[in-house]
Amino acid sequence: MTRVTIVGLGRGLLLARWCERLGFEVAAVCDPDEGLLAAAAKEFPAARPASGWADVLADGADAVVLANDFDGHAEPAIAFLERGVHVLSECAACVTEDEGRALVAAAEASTATYSFAENYVEHPHVRTVAEALRSGEVGEAQLVECDYLHALGPDDIRALAGDPAHWRGRISPTAYCTHTLSPVLDVSGAWPVEVTAHPVGPGARPMAVVLVTRLSTGALAVTRQTFLQGEPDSHWSWLSVRGSEGLAESLRAPGPDAWSVRVRREGWARGGEPADEVRAPEEVRLAGGPVDPMEAGTALIVEGFRRTVVEGAPPRVPVRAAVAASLVGVAGARSLAEGSVPVRMPDVAGW
Repeated sequence: MTRVTIVGLGRGLLLARWCERLGFEVAAVCDPDEGLLAAAAKEFPAARPASGWADVLADGADAVVLANDFDGHAEPAIAFLERGVHVLSECAACVTEDEGRALVAAAEASTATYSFAENYVEHPHVRTVAEALRSGEVGEAQLVECDYLHALGPDDIRALAGDPAHWRGRISPTAYCTHTLSPVLDVSGAWPVEVTAHPVGPGARPMAVVLVTRLSTGALAVTRQTFLQGEPDSHWSWLSVRGSEGLAESLRAPGPDAWSVRVRREGWARGGEPADEVRAPEEVRLAGGPVDPMEAGTALIVEGFRRTVVEGAPPRVPVRAAVAASLVGVAGARSLAEGSVPVRMPDVAGW
């Protein structure tokens, strides 16, 4: 059985459960928080508990899932890749261009693979929009919009992101952009070229930002992230693609309808009347049963990682796409600091 180490047991515990359900053996669980470590060790009694990833680096696991602090993924990813351990890394792949270059070099020199645990590319509404775009129904993408928003009150925001010792308080408000930029890049097949960041709300450190990203195809992406009222019901996510011949966008609707997508093909492109329909996503089934839409993205990313490790399939979100999405947040931070000026992106595809 393929053995996997789980690093970071907040988000990582959910990933560990999916790993076990999909056929991995959870061989080690790691977290400096003694309470989280004890709870994970109780759930996975055969797994070795450890306080940090360096303690299990030489254990000989086949794969590792990195779900530790947002801004601490590149160093362990590189270390495990250098030992030939397959990596599934969450959230930000890197937090500087130098880290990104080092990560790409390590992944491409390794006998193992790097996969990005970006579950939003596999959420039901994103997959439905992608299918409409890739089929040619709505033409070429011209304007792509994506939200990742939490509708929290001021006290809750301060509790979640007001502590500078916590990663949420350390990072730039532009940093957590991968849940919007990864879907944008994935459905459009494009690379980010230039980023402009705009603050939303008062204060020197805005709790919400709008990123305007020019893509390599010439399309424009407008993404909104973090704390704004009116969060989408579909796991805090909404996606829209206006193409040259029509539109595909997830519904702003309550409950299960939020996972559905409106697809419109303009009449002039059809030689007749416009075609306008709402499409519900197909049910996701894994490990012999249905998967709730709220967990579908995570489940499919773990299943994709299993196929990569066990069957040799290409990573669902490979290292260069992960680094490109992450560095949009870095460029956005510079734009924000300099008064919302456009900032050129490094050419990650051409490194």
